[in-house]
Amino acid sequence: MKRMTLKFVIILLLPPFFCGCVGMALRLSPSLLPNLTQTFFEECDSDLARQSLPADLKLMEGLLKNAPDNRRLLTSLSMGFTGYAMLFVEDEDEERASLFYIRARDYGIRGLGPKGLFLKKSGLNEEDIRADLSRLGEKEVEALFWTIMAWNSWINLNLDKPTALAELTITQPCLERILQIKPDFFYGAPHVLMGTLLAARPALMGGNAGKAKKCFEEAMEIGQGRFFLVHYYFARYYAVRTQNRQLFISLLQDVIQGHPDELKDACLINTVMKQKAIKLLAESDDLFF
Repeated sequence: MKRMTLKFVIILLLPPFFCGCVGMALRLSPSLLPNLTQTFFEECDSDLARQSLPADLKLMEGLLKNAPDNRRLLTSLSMGFTGYAMLFVEDEDEERASLFYIRARDYGIRGLGPKGLFLKKSGLNEEDIRADLSRLGEKEVEALFWTIMAWNSWINLNLDKPTALAELTITQPCLERILQIKPDFFYGAPHVLMGTLLAARPALMGGNAGKAKKCFEEAMEIGQGRFFLVHYYFARYYAVRTQNRQLFISLLQDVIQGHPDELKDACLINTVMKQKAIKLLAESDDLFF
């Protein structure tokens, strides 16, 4: 079935919204909400996306008030706030991005339903986490991925806080579970996230450059070189850590010379990664010694 745009979804839902029947509209139109998670990243014009996403997210938060347990809507919000913070906020305002990541994480946990309630508990140990994770299957992969993407992004921005590092004991087993269930989710994005974790941390904290490289290479193969998020994170985290300037330049040039619209449902990500690649390449003299 042809995908509906977010604006068309809005047109369909606004009349019952004003009639106080949003909850009924969401229940009667369950096929509409999954499309919300797709349309975010299909927009190739980054300026248009940057201007429109906040309003779209607020609209969905309004819908959520009438259907607070709608897991599709909760997952869409987790994905939306994660993407907005990652693509448009993080480079300019880390504190504001951190708040969006927490918001996205909390929506994602709620989107997991009863099976995800354990993630709200304090004092979790790795054995208990893995036991609870074993109850999650392919139906929960999308919500779990965006939850962990947001959570790890928050951790990366708050490494100066002791609590941030401690929470890696929760997020890494979750990511490993995603890789067990559906490693090719969203063009291998779980491999990108694992590669980033392994490359960003020192060896004493569980980092491993060799394993990180394999993760990025696996993601590159899954996305067939068309998902620019892989190239950018591969360059930013692995190539810089290992001081491989040749690889760094090659990866970023592939993005700069590439065509974002070759991957329709990741066109926005590819477009923004292309912009980020240009800026990162210009910083190469400061990153390599």
